[in-house]
Amino acid sequence: MDYKDKVDELKEKLPEKVREGLLKKMEEEEMTETEAEKLIDNTLKSYKKCKFEPGEAIGVVAAQSISEPATQMTMRTYHVAGSAQGVEITQGLPRLIEVVDARKTIKTPTMNVYLEDDYQNEKGAREVANSIKETKLVDITSEDRIDLLNLLVEVEINKESLNSMGMEMDEVIGNINKGRRKYEAEADGNTVKIVPKDDDISVRGLQKMKNKVLDKHLKGIKGISQAVVTEESDGWKIQTLGTNLKKVLKVDGVDPTRTVSGDPREMQKVFGIEACRNTILKEGHKTIKEQGLDVDVRHMMLVADMMSADGEIKAIGRYGVAGEKGSVLARASFEVTVRHLTDASIKGEVDELTSTVENVIINQTVPVGTGMYDVVYKPPE
Repeated sequence: MDYKDKVDELKEKLPEKVREGLLKKMEEEEMTETEAEKLIDNTLKSYKKCKFEPGEAIGVVAAQSISEPATQMTMRTYHVAGSAQGVEITQGLPRLIEVVDARKTIKTPTMNVYLEDDYQNEKGAREVANSIKETKLVDITSEDRIDLLNLLVEVEINKESLNSMGMEMDEVIGNINKGRRKYEAEADGNTVKIVPKDDDISVRGLQKMKNKVLDKHLKGIKGISQAVVTEESDGWKIQTLGTNLKKVLKVDGVDPTRTVSGDPREMQKVFGIEACRNTILKEGHKTIKEQGLDVDVRHMMLVADMMSADGEIKAIGRYGVAGEKGSVLARASFEVTVRHLTDASIKGEVDELTSTVENVIINQTVPVGTGMYDVVYKPPE
């Protein structure tokens, strides 16, 4: 039996992806003609049920479908065991708010770094993780102290940590002495002495200098505080706390076609608006699912489309989607009512009353469903 011809007949009735799924299932199960026809009938019925009627208020449906279950989400962050080794990652409602608000600064940004075939083993993965993870002077320090008699700071270096990083003492001193600074670093065995250039420095000044020196970047990529290696069904990968996608993609062994950041704004910056839209969808839906809530992915797809439709990421809020509505009354009903009405009065704006919210406010028929159509009567001549 030729399944392909049977599926091709559905070209006008089903989308390409659904047809591909049907064909794959038929071939896998080696269905008889009766079984194939039954599968097609059930698929057509399910697809018809999934479609919205013309005039359906899908925005309201999507908002209610996401917001009602979101009231049951946890309001706190919690530790993710295992893969993130106890790193506190934002989850639940705070994470969902971060995504739909298109926050510029994410509380706990993460990345999933995938590896090329040559690095698909534990040794290769750890090698890449070590080259990605940021190491500061404080990470290889066993002790630090302020010498008040000689007015300098002493930092004791842990030799084991230094060797595991594959660095020499000269490299550490060179990194500390990089850039404009008010001090000079010199090595004395395993101790780094930080001597201020100002002879009249105060104790408070020494304390500030010590904190600045301990925060000095030595190795890795800035912003990535942790890199954890895990093995999954699709191979070895690295999960990071902190993100710097542009630099990570240039690291040897990193697969640039699969590596992604959990920050939609960074994805837009590096890969473009379509990647940003996919990140909003993926992160939003994943957050809802992790809470054990069953929300259809298409509601989140609509939110992602609204946030990225103009080619720039916009928040669902007064400074984004809701604040840019054409209707004065719709904007005023969301937030800062007086300001919207005052601005509209000064500019002499006209509200055409074409959407749902403004018609509800003035108690008029809402342009949804049968309310979208007017009855027109043309009398005979």
